[in-house]
Amino acid sequence: MAFFFSQASLNKLDGVHPDLVSVVRRALALTKMDFCVLQGLRTLAQEEEYVKEGKSTTMHSRHLTGHAVDLGATPDEQLSWENSYYFILADTMKQAANDLNIPIEWGGDWVSFKDLDHFQLPWADYPAEQPTE
Repeated sequence: MAFFFSQASLNKLDGVHPDLVSVVRRALALTKMDFCVLQGLRTLAQEEEYVKEGKSTTMHSRHLTGHAVDLGATPDEQLSWENSYYFILADTMKQAANDLNIPIEWGGDWVSFKDLDHFQLPWADYPAEQPTE
């Protein structure tokens, strides 16, 4: 079965680094489970709010520079937060990144803060200045 991004998901990829967009699009072509884009580029004000709410632990998020996306598993056309779906999604994203020879990091692999819906381009390979406004 082929899946397609909604216009809302496509809009959330605006401002995201082209390499990461390529990985997300490749993953959609590979996946056996539908998913959507929850968030790409984030403003400083949004990041401050996420830190206050505990949804983020840093003001140096890769979302601030367009080097990260949050993806949502939609196995039954409804957003699910069931952890097992995010491991499936991570495997698909890692395969897509491997196919394209683009390095990515998954928030589910982090030790201190598990962020299962988060995927980013590594700082070492994709350095970027943090916004100041």
